Amino acid sequence: MLPVFLFGLLLSLQCNFPACSATNSSIMMAGQVLVGGNKLISSNGKFALGFFQTGSSKSSDNTTLPNWYLGIWFNNISKFTTVWVANRDKPIAGPIFKLSELSVSRDGNLVILNKVANSMIWSSQIENRTKTSRNIIVVLSDNGNLVILDASNPSNVWWQSFDHPTDVLLPGANIGRNKITGQKYSLTSKKNSEDPALGLYCMELDPSGSKQFYDKLCNSSMVYFNTGEWNGRYFNSVPEMGVNAFADPKIVDNDEEEYLTYTPFDKTVITICLLDVSGLTKQLLWVEELQDWETVYIQPKDSCDVFSVCGPFTVCNNNALTLCNYMKGFSVKSPRDWDLDDRREGCTRNIPVDCSGNKTTTGLTDKFFPIPSVRLPYDAHTMETVASGHECMQVCLRNCSCTAYSYGKSSCSVWHDQLINVKQYNGTTNTNEDILYLRLASAEVQSWGHSRSGKIIGVAVGASVSVFNYLAFILLLMIWRSKRRSCDHRMNEIKEGAGIVAFRYADLQRATKNFSTKLGGGSFGSVFKGILNDSTTIAVKMLDGARQGEKQFRAEVSTIGMIQHVNLVKLIGFCCEGDRRMLVYEHMVNRSLDTHLFRSNGTILNWSTRYQIAIGVAKGLSYLHQSCHDCIIHCDIKPENILLDTSFVPKVADFGMAKLLGRDFSRVLTTMRGTIGYLAPKWISGVAITQKVDVYSYGMVLLEIISGRRNTLDECKSTGDQVVYFPMQAARKLIKGDVGSLVDHQLYGDMNMEEVERACKVACWCIQDDDFNRPTMGEVVQVLEGLVEPDMPQVPRLLQTILGGPAST
Repeated sequence: MLPVFLFGLLLSLQCNFPACSATNSSIMMAGQVLVGGNKLISSNGKFALGFFQTGSSKSSDNTTLPNWYLGIWFNNISKFTTVWVANRDKPIAGPIFKLSELSVSRDGNLVILNKVANSMIWSSQIENRTKTSRNIIVVLSDNGNLVILDASNPSNVWWQSFDHPTDVLLPGANIGRNKITGQKYSLTSKKNSEDPALGLYCMELDPSGSKQFYDKLCNSSMVYFNTGEWNGRYFNSVPEMGVNAFADPKIVDNDEEEYLTYTPFDKTVITICLLDVSGLTKQLLWVEELQDWETVYIQPKDSCDVFSVCGPFTVCNNNALTLCNYMKGFSVKSPRDWDLDDRREGCTRNIPVDCSGNKTTTGLTDKFFPIPSVRLPYDAHTMETVASGHECMQVCLRNCSCTAYSYGKSSCSVWHDQLINVKQYNGTTNTNEDILYLRLASAEVQSWGHSRSGKIIGVAVGASVSVFNYLAFILLLMIWRSKRRSCDHRMNEIKEGAGIVAFRYADLQRATKNFSTKLGGGSFGSVFKGILNDSTTIAVKMLDGARQGEKQFRAEVSTIGMIQHVNLVKLIGFCCEGDRRMLVYEHMVNRSLDTHLFRSNGTILNWSTRYQIAIGVAKGLSYLHQSCHDCIIHCDIKPENILLDTSFVPKVADFGMAKLLGRDFSRVLTTMRGTIGYLAPKWISGVAITQKVDVYSYGMVLLEIISGRRNTLDECKSTGDQVVYFPMQAARKLIKGDVGSLVDHQLYGDMNMEEVERACKVACWCIQDDDFNRPTMGEVVQVLEGLVEPDMPQVPRLLQTILGGPAST
């Protein structure tokens, strides 16, 4: 509901002459204009409307001129971030900007005018022409919505920017459609990181009527991601929304409109939903201490799943140093656009293919370069009658437009013209991997050999002419070898202090039978089973991607490599060869805790085993927090990271997100990490953290151990007027003295009621809103072992806020 503005307030904000500049006000009226560096600022100071500069264009005399746009941005954060742009495809170039203004036209539209040419650059294009400028006011609302209102009746909205979003969805804004007018409220990505013009990708409501949204190529039926249908709390393919700790998504469906909107629980949190240049939908959170945006979640999770994200004749590899890489024999077509993340033009051939059929004028045929382990390009032409790979190659050679072929599963596929959407797989576990044979000019392939020969001859001549050059070559070689071994040296220092083994890649390859038995995988890589020569069973964690894998590798070796505890997984060794990064652990026969709590193929744990697991995990965390040289904050406690040995003794694992806190410090600042649903509330708002973030996560895990079900909002059900969400239910049942009904029904009442009550009290104590009110893990161990009697904890206020429930005493 938009605020109603008093007539007296409007009078107090009027200017004394018709053409005054609207600035430092949230209201603009007829006769006022916005020019130059003036801004319209929302009453809460959060948003600003004005002209801003980004990118550049060429003038008629070939000089470079800056481009200007009218837009809305966050007024009170350090990183300039626009949330709406009016003239996306019509920038105001250079000096013309000084001669342009934003004003209310005679027919009541908001317009950008070129005063010299007396031409209109942009207009709000309100169709109802019965209004005039006399009864119009323009308001920049506190939520970032630019609104044109009827001055005599402010509840009458003529136009609003929320109905015309660009690439950002603000809290309170809508994405969907108007059922009466047919207007779509959709997001469209920018052209590149500088140019806000319309880009390739759109996010919009499924036109078929199902309550789901698509990420797709604009003006095309090509959908590369869909959210799945709305189930009342979140979209089926985006469960992160259901455990979103800072915003409440909602689908509104009435006679007039159908749309998605969301509202933060905490109004001080600054968050946006963004469809970025690369076609990824991101939920971003502003972290004041870092002065930057942090990504809360992203869809699709693999950037290479975005259709044609790298453009034609490229290979997308989400685990490489660069996402997009040009194919062999090709070069980037527009390097400047490429650097700005606009890769729609992709790459172009270095040397055109001969296209003369079998033999060229030089007597050489075109060649085919194999690209193994890939997802094949889009739009293949399949030929079922082709019987062999050689015949498939000949089919391609006979057609001048054929650029590549692939033969597999007894069928031949060929591609004509551009190759789009090729993805590189890593490892040998993907069943969809194929070999793509790329057609190249014979001269291109020959040039590779000539290039290598030229380098060898150059080195030889240089060595014979100058001893200095020879020595320089030796020096460079030594530097290269030093860099290659630097990882080993650093890791050996850790090895010497921790007794862990530096494995060779060949050793681990042999131990795992070429990584044939996969135990599982996660965001940083895959885990494989292996057996060492001494019959020790191991789990080898292979990290994918040099960008994030290296950071996790060092974090894990430098933390768990230095410590030993019965409830912490044992790191046996590591491998650091070239780009390969692997961690070797003791193998846990009974896998992770989530397998037994939530999956049908796991063992149903009796109450005694569950209680001992809860105590063991608490002891492991207590050791990390209080007994190490530095306090180690795990940062990602969840059932998946609690492994169980043959006797179901728990061992905390996966220290890739761990953070060290010196004993002289009480808090440490770090980017938000971990798993939504287990994250402490204040961490999400960007404050420095303590070890109490692990305590909060442990409390959530303990509730899951008790109940045998996930503590996510998808488990939330309605009973009459009362919303039932297990953490909230546990707190209420605990106060009423009815904790028996909280225990996993698969135990059929076989439990120790005193232990159940203790566990419930500890869990509710651990998930208090303020970390000051949470216990230490040492105190948790004492309570669970019966050495200390805890007080009755309060119902956490955050749970009440999430569910909109009444306050509890």
